Amino acid sequence: MARKRKELPEIHNVEITGVAAEGKSLARIKIRETDESPIVVFIPYGAPGDVVDLKIDRKKHNYAEAHISKIITPSADRIEAKCNSFGTCGGCKWQHLPYKLQLKHKRQQVVDALERIAKVELPEIRDTLGSCQEWGYRNKMEYTFSDKKWRSWDDIKSGKEFNDSGNALGFHIPGAFDKVLHIEKCHLQDKKGDEIRNFIYEYAESKGYSFYNIKNNFGLLRTLMLRIASTGQIMVCLTFGEENDNAIKDILGTIKNRFPEITSLLYVINKKLNDSIADQEVLSFSGPEYIEEEMEGLKFRINAKSFYQTNSVQAYELYKVARSFAGLDPHAINCADRKPLVYDLYTGTGTIANFVARQARQVIGIEYVEEAIEDAKLNARVNGLDNTLFYAGDMKDILTDEFVRKHGNPDVMIVDPPRAGMHEDVVKVILNASPEIIVYVSCNPATQARDLALLDAKYKVTAVQPVDMFPHTHHVENVVRLELRKQS
Repeated sequence: MARKRKELPEIHNVEITGVAAEGKSLARIKIRETDESPIVVFIPYGAPGDVVDLKIDRKKHNYAEAHISKIITPSADRIEAKCNSFGTCGGCKWQHLPYKLQLKHKRQQVVDALERIAKVELPEIRDTLGSCQEWGYRNKMEYTFSDKKWRSWDDIKSGKEFNDSGNALGFHIPGAFDKVLHIEKCHLQDKKGDEIRNFIYEYAESKGYSFYNIKNNFGLLRTLMLRIASTGQIMVCLTFGEENDNAIKDILGTIKNRFPEITSLLYVINKKLNDSIADQEVLSFSGPEYIEEEMEGLKFRINAKSFYQTNSVQAYELYKVARSFAGLDPHAINCADRKPLVYDLYTGTGTIANFVARQARQVIGIEYVEEAIEDAKLNARVNGLDNTLFYAGDMKDILTDEFVRKHGNPDVMIVDPPRAGMHEDVVKVILNASPEIIVYVSCNPATQARDLALLDAKYKVTAVQPVDMFPHTHHVENVVRLELRKQS
């Protein structure tokens, strides 16, 4: 007979004392009276200074996880969340914290990672560069159609009858892959996004079109992507789970008539088990297959599969920091032999490479995703840039000592790797190439810190600038400048 687990307790009058990783808050308490010493408890949606009752959800040897069952005394810093879905959606975990305090905690995340993991000599870490737009800053949102609308436990227990269809268009509930929270208003994108999404939902409901069932892989309407560029151009890409020409033409034609301002109306027919459209054909119903972002007169074409920083305005600030750290003065003397050779590793669609190309003798970009490199080449052509070279392939296979000998030792390296950071083989080649300056842009200060420890063999960190790309979330970008140590 299986041994029955002990019921985890509820702890009363606990003070939340800090902010932890993944947007959670923390407290240090004894779970049971018999415990020898307090352990760290991680708590979502808490604010430092809150006094709360906690229900322990999970206990490990040296930490626990809990949720707030009651707020006894709210923190003086706690504010009312703007969104009705706060606490359920899971997308903006810091809406209850003032924005200035969010920026402070993001800087602290960077400080903690670099001091505890990198353990290298550091300059004063600058205050987080905040976003001038706290709301409506996202240029891209992705939503899911589902015939399994999420209902709260309180609603279910109430026994009330639900008169709606049970269909939803919104976000997956964390921890419940087959349930979708229906969204009527999202504050992260321009209001036009709400108008388009709500219209599509209401029209589909009125016509009785089927919403996707993830468990059984059927249903006409599957996903919706909305891109609204800083230029005002709008892309709508609908994914259908069935080939139903009449219904697809009806839906897309109705959207086009209702929103003539949509620049690019696209669709995908995806009948496979996962939602990714990376391996699917994107078809144009109306308009070109791309929209354009603009930055300092440069145009960047973005298609349905392209990666582009989702905060357009703040992306410009991030790239200006990277360019400044690289010593690439936009007002540099126009003399080719005085301009540096730049390597842009993990170049993506070449946004940074093309952004700094006018201040460089040549920029060489490397990226794993072949389609992204095609976008990078296209954007270079669109902007009349003839001093860029782009290569597709695994970074550790492309960037070798031989590659550097062939293309020249870079004066500057800009690296912007994925969350996992850089492969050790890549770090070795960078150390061998010995550029005067490395600019390391990262969305994960922990793996960035690990890599800085490796680069410390030859490089000194001379500047650190956290940048907030995603207000009301715990995510932070961090830009580090490293300079080659002078040989004694």
